Amino acid sequence: STSHSLMADPIQLKDEGNERFQAGELDKAIECYTKAIKLCKDKKVLAVIYRNRSACFLKKESYTNAASDASKAIDVDATDVKALFRRSQALEKLGKLDMAFKDVQRCSTIEPKNKTFLETLRRLGAEIQAKLKTTFSTDSRVQNMFDILLDEEMDKDKKEKAANNLVVLAREDAGAERIFQNNGVPLLLDMLETGKVEMVLAAIRTFAGMCTGHKARTMAIIHLVGIDKLCSIMAVDNEDIALATSDLFQCINDSLTGGDRRTYGKEEALVLDASKDLKSILLALLEMVASKKVSGHGRDQALNLLCRNVPRKDKKDHDHSKSLFTIDHGLKKILKVCGQIPDLPDQLPMTENTQLIASVLLDKLWDDLRCDPERDHYREVCDENIHAINALSGLLQGPFEVGNQLVGRQGIMEMMVALCGSEREVDQMVAVEALIHSSTKMSRASFIITNGVSLLKDIYKKTKNEKIKIRALVGLCKLGSAGGDDYSMRQFAEGSTEKLAKQCRKWLCNSAMDTKTRKWAIEGLAYLTQDADVKDDFVEDEPAMKAMFELAKSKDKTILYAVACTLVNCTNSYEKKEIMPELIQLAKFSKQHVPEQHPKDKKDFIQKRVKRLLKGGVISALTVMVKADNLLLTDQTKEMLARVFLALADDAKDRGTICAHGGGKALIPLALEGSAIGKIRASHALAKIAAVSNPEIAFPGERIYEVVRPLVSLLHPERDGVQNYEALLSLTNLAGLNDKLRVKILKEKALPEIEQYMFEDHDHIRQAATECMCNLVTCKEVQDRYLEDGNDRLKLLVLMCAEDDEKLQRAAAGALAMLTAAQKKLCTKMTLVTLQWLEILQRLILHDQPQIQHRGLVIVYNILNSDDNELAKKLIESEILEILTVIGKAMDNPKRQLVIDVARTCLVKAMDLGLIKPFTTPS
Repeated sequence: STSHSLMADPIQLKDEGNERFQAGELDKAIECYTKAIKLCKDKKVLAVIYRNRSACFLKKESYTNAASDASKAIDVDATDVKALFRRSQALEKLGKLDMAFKDVQRCSTIEPKNKTFLETLRRLGAEIQAKLKTTFSTDSRVQNMFDILLDEEMDKDKKEKAANNLVVLAREDAGAERIFQNNGVPLLLDMLETGKVEMVLAAIRTFAGMCTGHKARTMAIIHLVGIDKLCSIMAVDNEDIALATSDLFQCINDSLTGGDRRTYGKEEALVLDASKDLKSILLALLEMVASKKVSGHGRDQALNLLCRNVPRKDKKDHDHSKSLFTIDHGLKKILKVCGQIPDLPDQLPMTENTQLIASVLLDKLWDDLRCDPERDHYREVCDENIHAINALSGLLQGPFEVGNQLVGRQGIMEMMVALCGSEREVDQMVAVEALIHSSTKMSRASFIITNGVSLLKDIYKKTKNEKIKIRALVGLCKLGSAGGDDYSMRQFAEGSTEKLAKQCRKWLCNSAMDTKTRKWAIEGLAYLTQDADVKDDFVEDEPAMKAMFELAKSKDKTILYAVACTLVNCTNSYEKKEIMPELIQLAKFSKQHVPEQHPKDKKDFIQKRVKRLLKGGVISALTVMVKADNLLLTDQTKEMLARVFLALADDAKDRGTICAHGGGKALIPLALEGSAIGKIRASHALAKIAAVSNPEIAFPGERIYEVVRPLVSLLHPERDGVQNYEALLSLTNLAGLNDKLRVKILKEKALPEIEQYMFEDHDHIRQAATECMCNLVTCKEVQDRYLEDGNDRLKLLVLMCAEDDEKLQRAAAGALAMLTAAQKKLCTKMTLVTLQWLEILQRLILHDQPQIQHRGLVIVYNILNSDDNELAKKLIESEILEILTVIGKAMDNPKRQLVIDVARTCLVKAMDLGLIKPFTTPS
């Protein structure tokens, strides 16, 4: 068939590729060129196609591909100037300046008069000189820095400066190589030996720079320094050193596994097998997990590194050997950490967060297993190592099903009961905690509720130890809250919930008690605040509220989830189940249980609670919580915090307060990563803030550019109308600020969505989209879209100028005024898209709103100034001249001066064009 043979013709494919390229459809163009390359037999044509595809790759910033395509064209014709210049641009972007310079030199020899080539030669020459200069000066600088650092007598300031310079130098590949070649590793080891915190930190950070993205250098450093040495530094009781060493291990891991994908020259050709080193590192970290010599901070970082690097990132990847290896060599050790009881002597050093991170790791390992035999093996190891009932709590917070099965094993429940009645208070405490954790999932909870409630009530009444009392209380809260926020399902008699909550608030405010115990008080409130009376009491109790916020800011991050739950409950920002009224009637008729809403869960009560929380300082607590490490700040907690933010931002009057305390900035990480719902909620809260506040104050510095993507995500057709509308308002606000933001908005592909909403039936949304477009038309890319044929963009804009809605009219006229000023062709095109253009223009310049009138007059001026003389003549022959004359002859008037001046400018332009005779202005 003819159509088939057409598509198999490389020349036609090439031409279609060119058309697509001209239209800016780069991916389609690449597709056409690639097909053409496969079919093309003619060498010369092939070279042209490669050269064209190279241009596409350049535009897409895919420089390696651009360079290799250009080289293929140059292989056919060594004097192909276009291909040479393209290759030089790509090489420059890849940092290969000397090669780029050679290509431009060849271009310049072929076309000596070409200004671009000469200018590029000069610029590259200067850059190469500068680079050489720094390279030669690094050697002496490196030596100099070490001299200062290792000199006992040298003053502190100089040392600090030298240490910083060293770290910065190591971040550049060339600098790192210099340090390495100049005997740097032994000197850095000397710095470690000093044992001084600043020195150790500087050395570790310098090593991190040297190990980033360079496999061969990394392996050399590991062998010179030794993995044990690095572990012993990470084991030191200093949070900063532990963290810096953990970062170094991460850099080493990324370089050895190829997680760092930079391109290097010949170095890659050497086949370096890093598997032995990676295995040694894994074993060394597992050794640290349960070693008494390791500080709490060191243990946290070892567990963190395991969480990050052992389980597969992507389940499609079949190799999970690291997890199996870790279970064989380390599961017992991780369980040992979970089984520690901080209140007993002779335990492993731990921080507040250690046991939670260990639980997270247990969960991630369990999750990474692929078949039943592997899971059985995991369970067996747990079963053998569960002597400490506390380790069971760890499993219940991690891989719940494993813990759950163990709870059901013969004798475990009896052991809990026996411990609850033990004389030793520590035993009671541990048993109660295990009971609480085992009641999390309702499958076993029914069994636990029947046995547990009476046990816990008993302990609660009898014990004199507050620590145990509070834990028993939380157990009761947890078992009693099975009904959610449904008002009529109460395990306990009315009133007792409020009593329990009051007790929790009292403990919370008691700063003499240890943090761990006060933390349990928040756990209790997380359950109890499902009751609306408790919510109200809590926000009215300012000391308790502030005590919770202070604890939320503490180093103990195991508290985040409970604080988030409490805040979600107080702001009623949980997912609400919609219940149809008919179903309620039906349920009542068949005597079934009907969920009821508490009167204090109505809107005005919620708003009052929000105001109290804001006044109590909730935002400053949230901003600290958001910064926690990702392992402890789970997606679930993030989603809850996003919901809370959205509830807090509901009233526009409160949004200034939120920004003033850094809430705008804190929302960005919640909007960029997390669960789908969490990201939408956080993005919506961002939109609410950016729509009404000055974005430069709400999101200071570079942060403002990170806000664009979350806002654009709300334009998606699946988001609801309110989200679309508030996103458009906030993007309008950003687009009005500067060119860099406008470019960012376009880069995030917002334009097609914004155009779609300009066609929307909904008045508010249509107006918001048009205002947004009005702020974007100064961008060349947007103007090009209006210049394109085969669409109704310009027609829509002209017709919108005739709408009755004045805000819409003003935005459309503003956009049209700016477009016709920027692109003279659009003046002509605007008169071709609709027959009503003249009538619409007259309506604009007769409008009683000076702003709209002014925009109309600017469009008239742009047409007169558009070099389309026929059109200018047509305009002046219409009634427009009379209107201009009336406006222009008016007396000066400060309120309307802008309008009068533009009308006069139009008349002067018409005189210059010889379309009207000069006339005297009224004196």
